[in-house]
Amino acid sequence: MTAKINPSKGSPYARILGVGGYRPTRVVPNEVILEHIDSSDEWIRSRSGIASRHWAGPEETVAEMSLAAGGKAIADAGISASDIDAVVVATVSHFKQTPAVATDIAHRIGAGKPAAFDISAGCAGFTYGLTLAKSMVTDGTAGHVLVIGVERLSDLTDLEDRATAFLFGDGAGAVIVGPSKVPAIGPTVWGSEGDKSETIKQTVSWEAYRGTPAEQVRFPAITQEGQAVFRWAVYEMAKVAQEALDAAGITADQLDAFIPHQANMRIIDSMIKALKLPEHVAVARDIETTGNTSAASIPLAMERLLATGEAKSGDTALVIGFGAGLVYAATVVTLP
Repeated sequence: MTAKINPSKGSPYARILGVGGYRPTRVVPNEVILEHIDSSDEWIRSRSGIASRHWAGPEETVAEMSLAAGGKAIADAGISASDIDAVVVATVSHFKQTPAVATDIAHRIGAGKPAAFDISAGCAGFTYGLTLAKSMVTDGTAGHVLVIGVERLSDLTDLEDRATAFLFGDGAGAVIVGPSKVPAIGPTVWGSEGDKSETIKQTVSWEAYRGTPAEQVRFPAITQEGQAVFRWAVYEMAKVAQEALDAAGITADQLDAFIPHQANMRIIDSMIKALKLPEHVAVARDIETTGNTSAASIPLAMERLLATGEAKSGDTALVIGFGAGLVYAATVVTLP
């Protein structure tokens, strides 16, 4: 007789219970960037919508920023750290290959002995992590999951690269995902287009340092083919966003908020037009003062929309992340 495996017993649904964010104390206006590249404040603003960004100081590490954001999310959710059964950290700027920074965060935040791991999915990392957390809660492998998107992209910025020097910022955003009696995180539409992987990439592999004096290898930075990425994001990601709406059974006029990855203000405006979003939909434009924080951008933008009152608890929001890989993920959520 074949042995029977017990079925998983999780919550019927999952939801975001709380959100938190951390922005480094140092504010870097465009004027600082212009000390290194031949450009202008007007050009940077018109091309990206960025006026300033935050850069982390020596003590504002990936782990420290994550702890700050995670602590706020835990408090906002009204739970204790001991209630957390899993910690998922999305980042591309934690420079230790192993162990995962998630394990350090889990220990220091007081979560006990939860499952803990990092994921690398570029600017879609947070939405990937959110999807995994939802599955954990509904599968029964975790009651509450701490999902963190965190980056210190100033460490991977080439200040002499006119195409990217002005783009990146640092910060951490976090959410708690837990059980729900009603659907509050929709189906995720996600995927990858590896044939376009060269359009956003690290300039030098870490392997280049093996057997080569460090002074002979320029420290890695993130570079991109701006126009190719822009076209892909504008034309393809609007389709993915619409697929996520359709999968959730939500129409554009039923949305209360739109929280896309904060990559470029022109991309955001183009997606609004393509999706035909009504004027009542609150749109996250955190990029203006935070820059592109990759995996941290969506939770940071979510926190700001709620903090400013542009969106409120219980609102229905469309979130979409997209970036290096090229990878993407979109879903509809109920805001905490």
